[in-house]
Amino acid sequence: MSFAILTDTSANLPAPMAQQLEVGVIPFSFHTLGADRVCTDPEEFDGAAFYGAMRRGTEVSTSLISPQRYMCFFRPYLEAGQDLLFVSMSSGISGSCQAAGVAMAELAGEFPRRRMRLVDSLGASLGEGLLVLRAAEYRSRGMGVEAAAEHLLSLRHRICQVFTVDDLAYLKKGGRLSGVAAAVGTVLNIKPLLKGDENGRIVACGRARGRAKSVEALAERYEALADHPERQTVGIAQADCPEDAARLETLLRRSRPPKEILTVSYEPVTGSHVGPGALALFFEGVRDVRKK
Repeated sequence: MSFAILTDTSANLPAPMAQQLEVGVIPFSFHTLGADRVCTDPEEFDGAAFYGAMRRGTEVSTSLISPQRYMCFFRPYLEAGQDLLFVSMSSGISGSCQAAGVAMAELAGEFPRRRMRLVDSLGASLGEGLLVLRAAEYRSRGMGVEAAAEHLLSLRHRICQVFTVDDLAYLKKGGRLSGVAAAVGTVLNIKPLLKGDENGRIVACGRARGRAKSVEALAERYEALADHPERQTVGIAQADCPEDAARLETLLRRSRPPKEILTVSYEPVTGSHVGPGALALFFEGVRDVRKK
């Protein structure tokens, strides 16, 4: 293959899919119930148990991936003579992207003939994962690492990431909430609509009365902003709300059905920050979709 595609578990791709596409994945770690843990496959992750425990008050903390861990992850690919394309979690919500850049800079002197490209996805979960899928497509078409990276750096600005949560406390606690969204709450059963902005930060983009209306609002943004959905894979991530995810799938297929819908359980690191009941939608949108 022309270059190695690498990402982290925040990309939320099922392990069999990553393996089939020959994508290397470095796991984020989380700490709960007195132990450090990792989740390498969201399909085998017991989301109902994990998010149920969070609802009952179980604390979950997360940590960055260090430059040293990234170096250990990257080095075998470089030693095998491969160039690297690494798609990272958004720098707007995590410092791990910067740590990956530090690792690449350190390794550049050791492997001067290898090309290494870092793509800050400006997203998380399938907002990151959809870029990884595109990277695999580009590689299969014979594109080199430089061209693939440039395409992804452009495409990331058209990945719409919109979601709703049951409780903003998790985002506020983790410091991942920007601007006026902190004022939106559960008073009068008002549900917040949130998005990833052009800098990869989480901001408010609306509100809806009640859970059903918030799910409909996600579908309405898809209807208005998706760019040629019949050509693309659309992503849904849910944190122990599979019925809402199924309802959203149905709504997406009404008038502008996508080529494919990939629905996953939020992996525990990103999921611990959005909280139980979070429901997110990811798709390729029109120009400047992150500003809309």
